[in-house]
Amino acid sequence: QVQLVESGGGLVQAGGSLRLSCAASGRPFTRYVVGWFRQAAGKEREFVGSISWSSNRPYYAESGRFIISRDNTKNTVYLQMNSLKPEDTAVYYCAARLASRGLYDSWGQGTQVTVSS
Repeated sequence: QVQLVESGGGLVQAGGSLRLSCAASGRPFTRYVVGWFRQAAGKEREFVGSISWSSNRPYYAESGRFIISRDNTKNTVYLQMNSLKPEDTAVYYCAARLASRGLYDSWGQGTQVTVSS
């Protein structure tokens, strides 16, 4: 497994932007996929998007406001969130899985994002 640490959450007004970071350590990452998830209070966790460490091709649950990127030199994956809405309020998690597997088995501790109206 890899160790993941998220950062960058906070309070932002609607329409604003935040960039979350997911720093990875513990294993070579070239075969891993890193995903972003979020869970709002009282709701199920939902998939936001992912990016493979070996390619530069992100995948999104919904296109538009969020952008996922990575910096291999820093072993970090980013989630740039733009035009934020109150309904984006949630705890955001990054997770990792081997590219050959479907199960995310390494999770960060989560970072809170609160969007005020």
